[in-house]
Order: sequence, then C-alpha cells, then structure tokens
Amino acid sequence: MSDSTASPPPALQVSQLVKRFGEKVAVAGIDLEVPAGSFFGLVGPNGAGKTTTLSMATGLLRPDAGLVRVHGVDVWTEPVVAKRMIGNLADGVRLFDRLTGEQLITYTAMMFGLPRPEIAPRVADLIALMDLGDAAGTIVADYSAGMTKKVALACALVHAPRLLVLDEPFESVDPVSAANIEDVLRGYTSSGGTIIISSHSMDLVQRMCDHVAVIAAGRVLAAGTVDDVRAGESLQDRFVSLVGGRHTSEGPQWLRPS
Repeated sequence: MSDSTASPPPALQVSQLVKRFGEKVAVAGIDLEVPAGSFFGLVGPNGAGKTTTLSMATGLLRPDAGLVRVHGVDVWTEPVVAKRMIGNLADGVRLFDRLTGEQLITYTAMMFGLPRPEIAPRVADLIALMDLGDAAGTIVADYSAGMTKKVALACALVHAPRLLVLDEPFESVDPVSAANIEDVLRGYTSSGGTIIISSHSMDLVQRMCDHVAVIAAGRVLAAGTVDDVRAGESLQDRFVSLVGGRHTSEGPQWLRPS
C-alpha cells in the first residue's frame, strides 16, 4: 500500500553527475536536490561547471555518468516526458533567429503541442509581459542582446512548465524589464512552480532565492537555504570565502595615477 502522506519528489534531483571534455573534468560528481516550489540559485566562478550542469539537467548535454530526475522522471530514459515539464533559458543556444519574435514564440508553443486556440492568446500575453510589442514583427536576428534574452525567456514560459531553468536571465536586460521579469518569476513560484537560476549577481540571488548552491571546479561546496549557506555573512562574502581567489593587493605601482 502506498503512503499517501509521502512528500512529493524534488523538482530536480541530480546524483553523481559527471562530465569530461577530453582531459578536463567539467563536472566532478555533483549531487543536488531542488525542492519543489523553491527559487533556487546556482552560483560559482567562471568555469565552475554551472552551465554544463544545467545543460545535463535539462537534457541538452548527455552526462558521462550520473542520474537526473525532474519530478521523479528520468531525463535520459524518458526525455519527452521530462522535457515537457521544463522551461529552459540556456546560455549560448541559438534561436531560430530568422523568425520574428511573435513567430518564434508561436513556433515554440506548437512544438510543445499546445492546443491551437490557446497559442495566440499566450503569445500575446508574453509579448506584452516582456515589453516586446514594438518588436514582435521584427526578426530576432535584428534584436539587441537584451531583447533576445527576453524573447528566449518568453519561449521558455509559453508551455507553463513546472520547472524553469534560467542561465543568466538578466544579463543585458534593462532595469525596467528586469523588474517586470522579477515580478513574473515571483508569481510563478508563489503558484507552485520551481525556478533554478544561474547568476553572477550575488545581490540578485540573495534577494530572490530561498535556496542556493555554491559550486566550483565541478563540485558543490555548499547547498541549502540561503540563510544556512551564507551563515550570517552576506552571500557575496560567503561565496568569496568558499571559492577563494580574492586578491588583497592594490595593484602594481604603475596603475596608480600620479
């Protein structure tokens, strides 16, 4: 008999995930559990393995070893079922940029099999939400970096996923649009959705996230609630103390104006 009181599976469970590129070990046996309904930050220095980890977690990059489950579904043995639950804003993945913004969001909705009557209203809502109305009929290849980020986020949201994975979602986005997007994301988690966000902005992660993991050299250095991980310090200071590498020198003499 099943236990009806058993807690639901985590939104994302990563076990002993490993990825190598030639001789370089990019991810060295990462274990990570993201509670359902959480706003989870993933932080680390450049080259820490954040993007590689997220790419494997969302089915874009096959791991050399390890297990990934989304709401209990194995991403690599049941990829279609798992990917229907994921909205992904991946770093460096090319869009179909010869389509207009409106066409791209529509095409993405069709790929996820949304009922045709629902597509146009959702696309219109997302275009308004991302403040892309003036650019909806412009091809994405002509978008600025910030506009491209916003239309990619709209594509990640169009099928109302249970898990939203965002790699540097606010990079190049103007402050007004960023504030609007923050409001959307808070509403998403308050209604039961789960967000994983990778960012270099410690202030943003500390302000928005309730859980965080610090990774470096392909390993998890600390994970838990934001308050537990920062241990009474600011997240920025805790991050630097965990990762190391801070230079205390004021720089060479020639760099100082006379």
